[in-house]
Amino acid sequence: MMGQAPANSWVPVLAATLLLQAVSSFMLRTAPTIAPFLTTNAGLSPSAIGHLNAVSTVGAIAFLLIGAPVIRRTGSLRALQFGAVVGGIGTLLYVFAHPAAVVLATLLIGIGYGPSPAAGSAVLQQVAPAGRRNLIFSVKQAGVPLGGALAGFLLPQLLAGYGIGGVATVTLVAVLIAVAAVQPLRASIDATRDPAPVSVASVLSLANLLAPFRAVAATPALLRLAFAGLCFSACQGTWFAFLVTYLVVMQGYSLALAGVVFAMTQLTGIPGRIVLGWAADRFGSGRRVLAAAGVASALCSLALAASSAAWPVWSMLVLAGIAGIAVSSWNGVHIAESVKLAAGDVHTAAAGATAITFCGYLGGPALFALFALRERYDLGFAALAVVGLIGAWLARERR
Repeated sequence: MMGQAPANSWVPVLAATLLLQAVSSFMLRTAPTIAPFLTTNAGLSPSAIGHLNAVSTVGAIAFLLIGAPVIRRTGSLRALQFGAVVGGIGTLLYVFAHPAAVVLATLLIGIGYGPSPAAGSAVLQQVAPAGRRNLIFSVKQAGVPLGGALAGFLLPQLLAGYGIGGVATVTLVAVLIAVAAVQPLRASIDATRDPAPVSVASVLSLANLLAPFRAVAATPALLRLAFAGLCFSACQGTWFAFLVTYLVVMQGYSLALAGVVFAMTQLTGIPGRIVLGWAADRFGSGRRVLAAAGVASALCSLALAASSAAWPVWSMLVLAGIAGIAVSSWNGVHIAESVKLAAGDVHTAAAGATAITFCGYLGGPALFALFALRERYDLGFAALAVVGLIGAWLARERR
């Protein structure tokens, strides 16, 4: 059993989940990093990227709501592999210049991302030493900005050189390599899976759909933390969905240069998540770290609201670098704290907390699109600052 494994058994488990997390994140960032091309190619307005981002989140939430029995049946690593393949298939659909194909592609990528939070968290919860839990979860979550950084640097270049077909081909090859690389660990990681068959009726039953939310509601502290995550994800999701489009449409950046600025948010997010995880373990309070991150996120959104085409490129790179830590490095600590507070079935409670959190990824960009339609990005980013402060208030420790 994994719970009885040697002290360092978490290292290969962490490596496997980190790799699959990075691949899934790479695919999830495809639409934002080449948004001006995708929307124009499909005959959509630039602001439609907010709605496409919402579609991918719907897919992830859908899996989170029904996927716990599937993860228990197949095993966490198999679920992660399955998700990566589904996302790769979705990316292939981007080659069709039709709105329906783009929407379906984005939905499949979201569904493919769905196993990452619950399945990865359940595995790490079994092997992570208590004194390193926040750090280990944060290292795994560093796969998100790692994949995003690669998307920001590579995808605009691939698009320019080889077209959307080149983007889809490289992505699918990366998926297949990652799935094959972790396969030798499958037997040990999924040793505790439940072999009992799972029916479609049980997966789609009302009881199964409500189980994640009931698991969260049973613990008030977990419920508050989930809604804090909703606020943080609204900020992060909007930054990532609209940063490239904002820089291209409002500040006159080329797609390649805007992709570099986007990649900066991802690059600093890699050490940012690790540092926040270390700080949470070091000071024994993940929620204090989350509250501080919420305040810092609000300040970054205010700065972006005040930015203009007159700002030099280096200043946007600096702001993007700070935002990579302040706006997007909270995830690992949030997941670790959620798992710690979860009572009963970790799969189900983690899925419920993550589903609530992901509603921010859904609602934030979709609502921000209303500001973007009127080219009032400044008001939209100022509103995000308020959302970040609300998240900080919800995340704070109560005495």
